[in-house]
Amino acid sequence: MATSPRPVYRNIHVAQILAYRLPPAGIVSILHRISGALMFLLLPFVVWLFDTSLTSEISYERFAAAFAVGLGPLPGWFVKLVALALIWAYLHHFVAGVRHLWMDATHAVTKQQGQQSAIVTLAASLVLTAALGAKLFGLY
Repeated sequence: MATSPRPVYRNIHVAQILAYRLPPAGIVSILHRISGALMFLLLPFVVWLFDTSLTSEISYERFAAAFAVGLGPLPGWFVKLVALALIWAYLHHFVAGVRHLWMDATHAVTKQQGQQSAIVTLAASLVLTAALGAKLFGLY
């Protein structure tokens, strides 16, 4: 019985990255790393948010004004955009982390289940980010 030859996997060149089609699990894995790095890089912003919002009533007003008017040379919409990026990073990292914990706990994940859980992870993090982003930008 003749079998077809097995595919040969090689490293791809940097120029081929945009043309390379990653499976959903690969996309979730890369975004998990990006979201972790983004949370780390925005940690000083988070500390400032926490400190400013809790110090006093005057500092809370300054905190609220940063989102309405802006912060120094940065307009308010940009501060909200940075906060939205932080919201996405946290939600995606959390949902992907729960996915990884579930896969580690069950030890019986098939390729199909991995693909489906990756799609659910992407959808859940985007839907939750859209809901909190709508609240952040005052849509409800």
